[in-house]
Amino acid sequence: MNKPPVYPIIQAILAAVLFGASTPAAKLLLGKIEPVPLAAFLYLGSGLGLLLYRILRHLSGNYKAVEAKISRKEVKWLIGAVMSGGVIAPIILMFGLRTTPAATASLLLNFEGVATTLIAVLIFNEAIGTRIWLAVASITIASILLSLNVTGEWGFSIGAVGVLLACVLWGADNNFTRNISAKDPFITVTIKGLGAGAFSLFLAFALNSGFPGFKIIIGAMILGCFSYGLSIVLFIFAMRNLGAARTSAFFGAAPFVGALLSFLLLNELPNVLFYISLPIMILGAYLILGEEHAHSHTHESIEHEHRHRHDDNHHTHLHEDGADLEHAHMHRHEPVRHDHAHTPDTHHRHKH
Repeated sequence: MNKPPVYPIIQAILAAVLFGASTPAAKLLLGKIEPVPLAAFLYLGSGLGLLLYRILRHLSGNYKAVEAKISRKEVKWLIGAVMSGGVIAPIILMFGLRTTPAATASLLLNFEGVATTLIAVLIFNEAIGTRIWLAVASITIASILLSLNVTGEWGFSIGAVGVLLACVLWGADNNFTRNISAKDPFITVTIKGLGAGAFSLFLAFALNSGFPGFKIIIGAMILGCFSYGLSIVLFIFAMRNLGAARTSAFFGAAPFVGALLSFLLLNELPNVLFYISLPIMILGAYLILGEEHAHSHTHESIEHEHRHRHDDNHHTHLHEDGADLEHAHMHRHEPVRHDHAHTPDTHHRHKH
């Protein structure tokens, strides 16, 4: 059995590095900007940055559309992603970061992968094996340890619980986005960034939140462009080939990147629970990285539209006028049964 394809894994890890840097950077900005407007400018930066990229590509004359557009039936998934992951989750995270060390919050973000996996399996019927379940259990235990408040009365830190709640919302966001991952990710993330950013900005005005100087706003938007915009685009590309659960598992590198930067930039000293939870987190990541999956499976007849090539085993249809190597259009798959290594990509979301 072969392991998951390498290129989508690289995309997921790059997405993780970009997103992991956002936690300590946002922690630095929180001393100069309130949580709600910070969340607004992070997502506005992601949307405007990708919009500018598309405009420049069109003006260059080298742009050729090879991605499918979101259909009316799929708009509900986009709205769900915008509200859960673009509006509510980042606001809760910014409030949680006020009272949670950035290093601890960074590792707690590993719980996003757990939440994504549980939602993918229990609600969207994505298939995972024993190895992935063990990884989920490891990361969950580590997240609970990081949430414990050992400085005062026994219990959970409110800030840490807020970070975990944001992870659950992002888990829902990831699964909503998975359902439209076959469509143009640049359009998806641009709409998500502008929609979520505008909503949060309106909320900031309604709450009479204070706004910082122009330099802070620009800094937050640049951070959002890379850590939210480009990161999410790479995440969607990876999820297109790996599925929601496995992509989120590789995305688990983000908290470790954030924790490392927190030590370097903020001089934060972790407590003893940090050192206990770290190897448990690493164990969970190791279990996921070594996961393999292959079996005989049946593809039902389906008609859909997405970006594809004609050099694989699933796109053998003909074109009357010919077609470029990579393109997007409505096409039909005939029923077929075969056996090969695969992940829960666009064509392998079958039941087990």
